[in-house]
Amino acid sequence: MADLFASGRLVDFILVVVFLEATALLVYWSRVRRGISPRDLLPNLCAGLFLLLSLRATLAGSGWMLASFFLAAAGLAHLTDVTQRWRN
Repeated sequence: MADLFASGRLVDFILVVVFLEATALLVYWSRVRRGISPRDLLPNLCAGLFLLLSLRATLAGSGWMLASFFLAAAGLAHLTDVTQRWRN
C-alpha cells in the first residue's frame, strides 16, 4: 500500500476518476440542462485537478518549480470559482 502512495499511482487513479466524473456531469448537463452547469463546475474541478497534479509532481520528484506552477494554477482556479460564487 505504501508503494501505491509513494509511486503516485493512487493520484493517477484519482485523476482518472475525476475525469470520468466530470465527463458524466457535463454530458448529463448538456442533455437535460439540469445539475451543475459547466461554467460553475469547471473552475472548482480545475482547482482540484491542479492540486492533484502538484501532489503527483512532488511524488514523482519533478522539482519545486513544477509543483509551484500547479499550486499557482490551483489558486487562480479557486479564485475564479470564489469570484463566480460571490457574484451569484
